[in-house]
Amino acid sequence: MADVILVLNAGSSSIKFSAFDASDDALRLVLRGSIDGLYTSPAFRAIDGAGEEVEAKQWGEGTELGHGGGIAYLADFLRGHGEGHRLIAVGHRVVHGGVRFTQPAKISAEVVAELASLSPLAPLHQPHNLKPIQILAQQRPDLPQVACFDTAFHSAQPETAQAFALPAEVTGRGVRRYGFHGLSYEYIASVLPGVDAQAAAGRTVVAHLGNGSSMCALVAGRSVASTMGFTAVDGLPMGTRCGNLDPGVILYLMDELGMDARAVEDLIYRKSGLLGVSGISSDMRALLASDDPRARFAIELYAYRIGRELGSLAAAAQGLDALVFTAGVGEHAVPIREQVCRQAAWLGVALDAGANASGGPKISAPSSKVAVWVIPTNEELMIARHTRAAL
Repeated sequence: MADVILVLNAGSSSIKFSAFDASDDALRLVLRGSIDGLYTSPAFRAIDGAGEEVEAKQWGEGTELGHGGGIAYLADFLRGHGEGHRLIAVGHRVVHGGVRFTQPAKISAEVVAELASLSPLAPLHQPHNLKPIQILAQQRPDLPQVACFDTAFHSAQPETAQAFALPAEVTGRGVRRYGFHGLSYEYIASVLPGVDAQAAAGRTVVAHLGNGSSMCALVAGRSVASTMGFTAVDGLPMGTRCGNLDPGVILYLMDELGMDARAVEDLIYRKSGLLGVSGISSDMRALLASDDPRARFAIELYAYRIGRELGSLAAAAQGLDALVFTAGVGEHAVPIREQVCRQAAWLGVALDAGANASGGPKISAPSSKVAVWVIPTNEELMIARHTRAAL
């Protein structure tokens, strides 16, 4: 009987899952899928390691399954399709680890309580990340659970890269730059030596571009600077998040428009970014397919900000040997990669248009002073690795 590690990534209305064969040194993917629309119109889909659909189910409009019902359904599904497999642990993606959690942590009541106290730092993610942990702790207290943090990979950054220019009585409360998407960057750092040894040993900027977007500078595989800071709303414009914003704008919104903290939170997390600028969609695919000038401007602004941050991160790394695109937009949006590389010509980036159109993996021209790669990320595998190590 093969041991299996289950990886869960819970959002506000969805649960993504992956099951890995823990008896396989490579942690072979056995199953993956998701339950979406947990509170409106739930839909379940599971795919095996070969990419074949195993099961699909829809509950219909107006059905509220919730996280508890979703976990219960997933547990029943796994029992029904788990012949020859034994679940030995569950690994969870948790966005914020705060100052204390700089390594994966085994779940206990104390750990859950401390992670819950960090929810104001990641209000869109943290409470939902913790729901399956709490449910499983009640239903299966014997089952080991491990929390893996998006902030942990950045914890070794230089102190100056983590500090805000604020009084000590404020920064002493944990107000600092944490950085996020660390599991994705850690995975890229782990596979980069096999892709480009020079980049792995040198200075690389990784662009994790998706509905949530950020960038990170790596030197010899270690994070030295990142675009996200105290919260996951900082840095690049994203699907619905504004990214970097002058704090004075927040004061203006409160003083002149009468917005309270919750209204500002809703604006900068849910109504800004690509959606807010375009007025059309938060989905890059929809914007690239649109002829609307507002969509074109949103795309131009997104690419421009990536270009600016690339220059900043290259300065933090004191040079640039490689640029890596990853995540949904980074891996699939050919025009975005083209615009970013064109803007980065001053850094020595030269794009191979044909290689870019075909998805690479190497999309830089032979004359390019900077190697440019497209490398799919795999946060779930990284979580499975951490979970197995924690056991």
